[in-house]
Amino acid sequence: MKPFDYQRAERLEHAGQLVADSGAMAIAGGTNLLDLMKLQVETPATLVDLGALPLDTIAEADGGLRIGALVTNTLTAADARIRGEYPLLARAILAGATQQLRNKATTGGNLCQRTRCYYFTNIDQPCNKRDPGSGCGAIKGIARLHAILGTSDQCIATYPGDMAVAMCALDATVEIAGGDGSTRSVPVRDFHLLPGDTPQRENVLEDGDIITAVLLPPPVSGQQIYRKVRERSSYAFAMCSVAAIVDQADGTITRADLAFGGLAHKPWHDPRIGELLVGAKPSLTLFDKAADLLLENAQGYGENDYKIPLARRALAAALCDATGLTA
Repeated sequence: MKPFDYQRAERLEHAGQLVADSGAMAIAGGTNLLDLMKLQVETPATLVDLGALPLDTIAEADGGLRIGALVTNTLTAADARIRGEYPLLARAILAGATQQLRNKATTGGNLCQRTRCYYFTNIDQPCNKRDPGSGCGAIKGIARLHAILGTSDQCIATYPGDMAVAMCALDATVEIAGGDGSTRSVPVRDFHLLPGDTPQRENVLEDGDIITAVLLPPPVSGQQIYRKVRERSSYAFAMCSVAAIVDQADGTITRADLAFGGLAHKPWHDPRIGELLVGAKPSLTLFDKAADLLLENAQGYGENDYKIPLARRALAAALCDATGLTA
């Protein structure tokens, strides 16, 4: 780990001013950033500690909930309101990492976690995300956990988190404070970016921006399912995950909000899937058509070809769970 300066922000405005410096990075729980610093993937000149900011509460807001950016994953998953009205979010958080990491990881930091690509975390390997223009080693290399949707010839890495996938299905919103004193809100569905020609830019945050909260909309009726397929039952990243909110009336689907993890550079949301499902009666044929839409432009890279049939089966299994249909 290279030497760095340490600054503790006492006010939100002060934090924005400090992180506006191109050599500075914000730190909250540090569960991802410190690992990357040890590997010299990240080498900030200054760490700006956000821990003193009043962003560590969950409060009711506009019929939903406002989760402060510094609320830990453990507190979010354990909150009675989250468990009762947004169980999808609690289940997704508990499916990720270990209890010790969840005790430190924060809402804002979790949203901003970097990819776990082998080439990104090894500074001796080519990676356009870490070193633009150096190439993507994964495309013709080790790509077992890599993306099959939304890729480019610059990057095929996946977003590794679980929490954001659930927030995407819930249609949550990220609240951002700018370094110039402005505020804006961005849907979680739009917060993360596809790689395109700029894989080094993973989300919409600009210099000086600080995530202050995530806003959950008013709770909705229906079944909430989080299905995560991974190589082992704990502390493993998703090969594919499905977050689903499905409601029915008189045997017909009346609501269907779905998001997918482990398949793309961001939590994947395709509104066409919900449009197909709503108004239809649950059936395996219908679920297969939904998978056709999801995987319409899917592309494997050898080692991760298995993700295409896996995503199809995971989607069908999640929808069967949500609708009560027997597979």
